[in-house]
Amino acid sequence: MGKYVELNDANFDGNTATGLTLVDFWAPWCGPCRAVAPTIEKLAEEYEGKVTIGKLNVDDNQIAAKFRVMSIPTVILFKDGQPAEMYVGADISGNKYRQMIAKHLPVAATN
Repeated sequence: MGKYVELNDANFDGNTATGLTLVDFWAPWCGPCRAVAPTIEKLAEEYEGKVTIGKLNVDDNQIAAKFRVMSIPTVILFKDGQPAEMYVGADISGNKYRQMIAKHLPVAATN
């Protein structure tokens, strides 16, 4: 069963350096962030072994400022350590996040 990675300032670079990493920038007090949480957990299961799914609490970590995260939830897809796509807002269905991943995931990895 897939599990998302809890990211922080100390482990962020190491977890996003290679491959695809979808990062949910969130905070505990944010209602839309809490609404998206089950979707993020489901994505971690769906893409286990293909894409790293992570969550970063913006209240406890400063690295969000590096990527100009101004509103939450913000989800950024990193490819080999660099931001490739960003979505601001709550996508409860997860379809937007899946589309972001599909654009960058090698075809062989989707089977």
